[in-house]
Amino acid sequence: MSIGNRVYLRKPEAPQELLDAFAQIPAANIADSVGRLCAMHPRIRLMSSPDQPVSVGRAITVKSRAGDNLMLHKALNMAQEHDVILVTNDTGESYRALMGEIMFTFAAYKKLAGIILDAPLRDIDAVKKMKLPIYAQCTNPGGPYKDGTGEVNVPVSCGGISVNPGDLVVMDADGIVVVPLQDADETLRAARAFQKQDAAKVVAAATGQAKRGWVENKLEEHGTEIIDACYLK
Repeated sequence: MSIGNRVYLRKPEAPQELLDAFAQIPAANIADSVGRLCAMHPRIRLMSSPDQPVSVGRAITVKSRAGDNLMLHKALNMAQEHDVILVTNDTGESYRALMGEIMFTFAAYKKLAGIILDAPLRDIDAVKKMKLPIYAQCTNPGGPYKDGTGEVNVPVSCGGISVNPGDLVVMDADGIVVVPLQDADETLRAARAFQKQDAAKVVAAATGQAKRGWVENKLEEHGTEIIDACYLK
């Protein structure tokens, strides 16, 4: 087996009803319900203008050599409706864009759920108008090489988060969270409960009924000195 130069054609496939359920929950509520450990680094930010507030898809992972998009092209050929292509860019160098308008247009035609690049993109004027959820580090007009090597549908680290093929990827204006497929059912239950509690807190904040005593309790717990005076006289 050619480790470092291989493509797995298959990945686990979460049922559509599970994706639809997560699409009703903001990424922040999901992150808060699982220890706040599943959100990608904010260097990867939303570049397009999707209509839907939350998008969810199944992860196709791409491990590419810095500045090279051959394996990304292979993943784009393989991807099916509701898939999300996630690309890690080896050393993370940002001198070359890995995708542009043509590839994004084809991804939209295939009805992918999203594209996530831990790397630059280009053709930003066109990307900003697209409804496909597109996330990337930045923009750069320099184009990629197409020499390989790389891997498709293997474990990767994207935006500082471990991603396995078939994991659920939840995307909204705040950013991206990854839900391991084996934990998806439990995470959904926890996120739904958290969302209900969060909605109640918003109402309490809007009506002046928020319980803020925990702040003083936490400061006391840490031994914070509270001084009834001005710093400068």
